[in-house]
Amino acid sequence: MSSRTSDVLVIGGGVIGLVTAWRAAQRGLATAVVDPEPGGGAAQVAAGMLAAVTELHYGEETLLALNLESARRYPGFAAELTELTGHDLGYRRCGTLAVALDADDRAHLRDLHALQQRSGLASEWLSGRECRRLEPMLAPGVRGGLRVDGDHQIDPRRLAAALVAACERTGVVFHRAWAERLDVAGDRATGVTTADGTALRAGQVVLAAGSLSGRLAGVPGELLPPVRPVKGQVLRLAVPPRYAPFLSRTVRAVVRGGQVYLVPRENGELVVGATSEELGWDTTVTAGGVYELLRDAHELVPGITELPLTETRAGLRPCSPDNAPLLGPSGLAGLLLATGHHRNGVLLTPVTGDVLAHALATGELPQEARPFTPRRFGAALGEKLEQPA
Repeated sequence: MSSRTSDVLVIGGGVIGLVTAWRAAQRGLATAVVDPEPGGGAAQVAAGMLAAVTELHYGEETLLALNLESARRYPGFAAELTELTGHDLGYRRCGTLAVALDADDRAHLRDLHALQQRSGLASEWLSGRECRRLEPMLAPGVRGGLRVDGDHQIDPRRLAAALVAACERTGVVFHRAWAERLDVAGDRATGVTTADGTALRAGQVVLAAGSLSGRLAGVPGELLPPVRPVKGQVLRLAVPPRYAPFLSRTVRAVVRGGQVYLVPRENGELVVGATSEELGWDTTVTAGGVYELLRDAHELVPGITELPLTETRAGLRPCSPDNAPLLGPSGLAGLLLATGHHRNGVLLTPVTGDVLAHALATGELPQEARPFTPRRFGAALGEKLEQPA
């Protein structure tokens, strides 16, 4: 079938692919996205916590800098996106309260607080009584907590819809089909062939297909990004007006060794998540997953069992070996990566779009992204950027 040409072709229409396409188009690059359902993907399941501080894990201090930089850009990013599209993103500066239900969890939170302080982050230790004063629906057994006002939230579904609209406003072309194969000629990526046989040609290709990024045919085996799917099950409940306000901020805890969080939306929705399951490509919602989430959430906020359960979903997080994204050149000329964001895809949306657009337009990778080049997983996965074709 006929070939179509663009400067940039983005494989994947999730929030990472969409923000890359939007920012590239703003740079004057003729940009296209290939995805059967733009705006779909992991964002349809994600809770949307912008939690650079409370998501800090031991050994991820390098990732923290990128998370903080993206969080810093979020207010301006959200305002720009809303002004362009008219979409309300559900962006809330409500903060997060991480609480402990027993002595072990309390000790863990104390250690996390110390790590946050060593990292120069703003968080405040509260007693159990102070936690319940902030959030009266918390269980009486809460032993203490961390208040982090700098962690915000956004509605990922609204974000995805707004990014589709922004792409349309800036002239991005959507090819609603599967990318079947990366096409390579003369040791350079030249585009893709879709499932219906259409050849789409481009000067540069960005692989931003989330957990599917490691399965694209045509990518040389040694250059396939080491990204695997990690399943997460999420519940959505409705807060009837008689119960409002149920929670005023995101509440999270470790219960029986597993993370649970409750994210209250302004529209009365309450998101409860999330399991973390290494089960390959399975996206089945299971009775066990729903039970564990409701059980742990009930221990945290007993009143949750009075709320209507409106949705159960499972999705796949794209996870790299070190839980950090792969950003920049792939080692194959003309092919760049924007994948492997794991649990931080929504948080890292602003900085990823800026970084990839800069690399596509100038041939240079910004300083903040250099620790996250694919080359950290092997020399073949990352080479020097060249000037765009």
